[in-house]
Amino acid sequence: MRDFVYGALLVRVVFAAGSRTCLANEVAALGIQRALVLCTPHQRDLAEAAATLLEQRCVGVFDGARMHVPVEVARAASAYATSVGADGLVAVGGGSTIGLAKGIALDMGLPIVAVPTTYAGSEMTPIYGLTEDGVKKTGRDARVLPRTVVYDPELTLGLPVALSVTSGLNAIAHAAEGLYAHDGNPVLDLMAEEGIRALAAGLTRVAAAPSDIEARSDCLYGAWLCGTVLGQAGMALHHKLCHVLGGSLDLPHAETHAVMLPHTLAYNAPAAPVAMRRIARALGRPDASSGLHELAKELGAPTSLRELGMTAGALDRVTDLALTSPYANPRPLSREAIAGLLARAWSGAPPAP
Repeated sequence: MRDFVYGALLVRVVFAAGSRTCLANEVAALGIQRALVLCTPHQRDLAEAAATLLEQRCVGVFDGARMHVPVEVARAASAYATSVGADGLVAVGGGSTIGLAKGIALDMGLPIVAVPTTYAGSEMTPIYGLTEDGVKKTGRDARVLPRTVVYDPELTLGLPVALSVTSGLNAIAHAAEGLYAHDGNPVLDLMAEEGIRALAAGLTRVAAAPSDIEARSDCLYGAWLCGTVLGQAGMALHHKLCHVLGGSLDLPHAETHAVMLPHTLAYNAPAAPVAMRRIARALGRPDASSGLHELAKELGAPTSLRELGMTAGALDRVTDLALTSPYANPRPLSREAIAGLLARAWSGAPPAP
């Protein structure tokens, strides 16, 4: 048995189909009297529905959430929250909206109630990310950890299959890196493997039957587990590369994770054989990296950075940024090897063994 330290994060989780109807009670339990509801522009209807459920406890809806949380958006949202006298936040949406709530909480210390509508998993972490001048900076702070998360699988029924798949693969990345994190532990290992298993199986069923509520529930359950792992274990090369690609090139977050994960797993496989065996077992496939690449293709997910709009001319810049302030990683970082990894990911080639 390896040495480890385990510290549980205190987040109240409410998981049930239709659980959004208890939103007002959950907000009241935290003593929030003036909640500001957050969303992206295209999820305004869901946010308005949440505002209706909150009745007099809602002081407004801010629908300016954007991918990668630009600092100017976070500042505008904080200013709006101040102007309406908000004493709490209700984030209805995926990683962009929950990320915006974290940006406001970092600035103002307001409690967050998260209502996820994707499988991002960020609602279970004290990790925030803000993008300024083409650089995405991340950190950990207890102030940004949502106090309560309301998981309602019914809210994911409208998530298109393509977005469901990339969102779920994004969550799998959280658990996969947790399995070889320098600060992992046996409890997180169990959560990570189960989370990957639930998502891999659930996404296959969602792709076949998008309205299957049990499949949707399994995916949301998997996202909860994978997000919990990310919240308590360090990130490595995969997340560093995705943060660089998203912050510097504004590539779509979940799709970037989906493309990159098979390649980053292949890079780290020689240094993390036990983790790779657990990932492969959870996927029900003989190999972790090639298994994920095959799963992504079967589900119709993008498999190249070129598909996401990245030009070949940006490869050198991304390689350089990836080596700047690197995250802890089981395999030492080599510029040549990372450049090769990125070139394969850009072209859509299978991960190198």
